Amino acid sequence: MNELLANLDWLEIGQACLDTLTMLALALGFTVALGLPLGVLLYLTGKQQMHEKPGFYRAASALVNMLRSLPFIILLIVMIPLTTLLTGTSLGVAGAIPPLVAGCTPFFGRLVETALREVDRGLVEATQAMGASTWQIIWHTLLPEARTGLIAAVTVTAIVLVDYTAMAGVIGGGGLGDLAIRFGYQRFQTDVMVVTVALLILLVQALQMSGDRLVVRYSRR
Repeated sequence: MNELLANLDWLEIGQACLDTLTMLALALGFTVALGLPLGVLLYLTGKQQMHEKPGFYRAASALVNMLRSLPFIILLIVMIPLTTLLTGTSLGVAGAIPPLVAGCTPFFGRLVETALREVDRGLVEATQAMGASTWQIIWHTLLPEARTGLIAAVTVTAIVLVDYTAMAGVIGGGGLGDLAIRFGYQRFQTDVMVVTVALLILLVQALQMSGDRLVVRYSRR
């Protein structure tokens, strides 16, 4: 067993896990903070909604679709100048945050829009008929009624971010992905590759199970 795991430096693996969790937490926080308003805006300006604006919706939707269709590995490279401008570096945890947020915000925004569309239209119309403002409708009707869908959206986005953090290792983004590429792939250290992949799988499983439990807990059904 020691021979099979001869290349493992557990301190380095621990630091890589910490870097991955840091990237995940920061990127998910920024993604939710930006993607939630984006999804609400897409919902409000969509067809047959209270602030329907067909021209604006088509333009915003096209932009979201364009950003979602851009492969993340290309986005990592394209954003290097902007990332360096914002964070002072394109490497490590700090250098990975901007492309992670840019890559997942449109994705999460579309999931939010979909979750809000599942809310019973009758509830929205009833709240509107009572004289509620747009903000009150959003805060007291749309978001609470779409709570389980939003939790599921956050869960899916977190799992996608884990995938993206691994890809960020291609440009020296740090974390388990960077460790797998530098040691597992470039130095042909299979044991490092196997351990990092196993840790990423465990992280994804933990996120999915946590998300599923929250959905069950807060489901109104």
